[in-house]
Amino acid sequence: MIVERNVFRLKFGAAREAVALWQEGLTTLRNAGATIDARLLTDLTGPYYTLVLELTHESLAAMETAAQREMDSPEWKAWYRRFVPLVESGYREIFTLVASAAPSLPGAEMGARAAGTR
Repeated sequence: MIVERNVFRLKFGAAREAVALWQEGLTTLRNAGATIDARLLTDLTGPYYTLVLELTHESLAAMETAAQREMDSPEWKAWYRRFVPLVESGYREIFTLVASAAPSLPGAEMGARAAGTR
């Protein structure tokens, strides 16, 4: 499995509009038949106005095929023209998913009990 993280640094005050646009864009892609495993994340700490689109793909080949298919569509191009003015910069990270349920760290159980969370 491949995890693709697209990190966007938005212009000041543009987070609400950018999130709404991504929700619309993902819905448009799904309605067009794309099978997308996607999550939108916004910052709680770190640089302000950060939006992350996290996608999961079966393989690098599947990621490339999906990107070509989606980015070539006229609907996507029109949507993208609306999103670009909200962005200052961005970057992409691509990871191999090695575990989806990692084991607890040593001592984590004791720390959780001491904190009253278990």
